[in-house]
Amino acid sequence: MTTFIASRDALDDACSLIDSFGADAALEAAVRAEGARDRGNVLRFCHWRQIERVIVTLSDQEPSGTVH
Repeated sequence: MTTFIASRDALDDACSLIDSFGADAALEAAVRAEGARDRGNVLRFCHWRQIERVIVTLSDQEPSGTVH
């Protein structure tokens, strides 16, 4: 499965969380997504869920999908 990265800002957010939270970065993104959902902010919820998936992809030790 390939993870879509919508913008440079999304990648920057993922890298920022990794720098700040290390191994817990994906968990922090999930917490932010839940907070956005609780506030009814669908756009930010989707943003942080995508960031969570990007972090998981960046953290993988093995390549996934087609390697060119």
